[in-house]
Amino acid sequence: MNEAAGLRFRRHQRAQVITDELPENLHKGSGTYSGRVFQVTLVSLGGFLLLPLLVIILILESPIQPDVLSLKEPPVMAGCWEPNLKLRDAQRLFEDRIIGPESIANIGDVLFSGTADGKIVKLIGRRIHTVARLGSLPCGSREEESSCGRPLGIRVGPNGTLFVADAYLGVFEVNPTTGESTRLVSGGQVVGGRKLSFINDLAVTQDGKKVYFTDSSSRWQRRDYLHLIMEATADGRVLEYDTESRELTVVMENLRFPNGIQLLPDEESVLVAETTMARIRRVHVAGLNKGGMDTFIDNLPGFPDNVRPSSTGGYWVAMSAVRPNPGFSMLDFLSQRPWIKKLIFKIFSQDVLMKFIPRYSLVAELHDGGVCSRSFHDPGGLVAAYVSEVHEHDGSLYLGSFRSPYIAKLDLRKV
Repeated sequence: MNEAAGLRFRRHQRAQVITDELPENLHKGSGTYSGRVFQVTLVSLGGFLLLPLLVIILILESPIQPDVLSLKEPPVMAGCWEPNLKLRDAQRLFEDRIIGPESIANIGDVLFSGTADGKIVKLIGRRIHTVARLGSLPCGSREEESSCGRPLGIRVGPNGTLFVADAYLGVFEVNPTTGESTRLVSGGQVVGGRKLSFINDLAVTQDGKKVYFTDSSSRWQRRDYLHLIMEATADGRVLEYDTESRELTVVMENLRFPNGIQLLPDEESVLVAETTMARIRRVHVAGLNKGGMDTFIDNLPGFPDNVRPSSTGGYWVAMSAVRPNPGFSMLDFLSQRPWIKKLIFKIFSQDVLMKFIPRYSLVAELHDGGVCSRSFHDPGGLVAAYVSEVHEHDGSLYLGSFRSPYIAKLDLRKV
């Protein structure tokens, strides 16, 4: 072997040094490092995004200062309250032609209602006629609602005129033929040391001399109704207006969201839906018990809105949200957790929160003693959503709504 060949042989026989840095280990180490960088980046990014939110939550003051409520366990939905689908047999009228027909009254076969765009309308057959506009244009936005007006409760007086409760503008008497409107009570005025901020529903005596109406809150307006429900403010009242002396007096106060109101036949007391408390109170407005109050029905399976008479001598009650049992009631859960309510209202708007409240329409007929005789349901509000009132006329129920674009009609002979 020559010298050159021996050199080549020695190079080929050179010993290999074995270490832990094999190709697969090198790849593994590189991957671990990249994963750590990704994790650190992700955590940093999350902290960067969450920190401002946490600061906002800590710094911002909640718009509501909720009270702690102690609601009873919701009643089991059985017997008269047994869920059914009977409201789904209703027919929608004037769909997409009328918005938020909260309350309904009739003169003969002509229906009247107030709408979300501030109008009092007359419904004849398939036609809609504007009777009056209580506020001023423009209308349509949250900011414009207080000047546009929002007519809620509506009744027919003994002389064939309409009595209307506008949430912002006050109590009016309206001529259904000419549209001439007379303001009886001005909204926003201070009565008994508190402002009329949320006029809601009304009832008129048979002689037209007294008008009773609810003022749901002196703190919150209608456009902030969910704030009122969640805060559970006990600043609602029942008031009496004397059409002869024009005197305005407070009949009952410290109610939690007094809503619908209905005179009893003797006209010595009124039924008042106390929405937040899921009950109906009886307020004595005349007679020996004047100034007193008791409970007509307690612990309803839903949150009552308007109360109207039925043809059998009872009362129809509309509920657009229920307290399912068996099931889970979000509003009941939150009632004893005010800190969660405050946190929620720091983050979400009222419109967003409304999407989290399950829709469930329930109307019930109640008789003396708060006895339920029958109920009609629409789980999910698929046909009749956001029901606010049940007006019975000529064998049918006409269902008002505080936000749906229609009136629903249910033929009682078919359910």
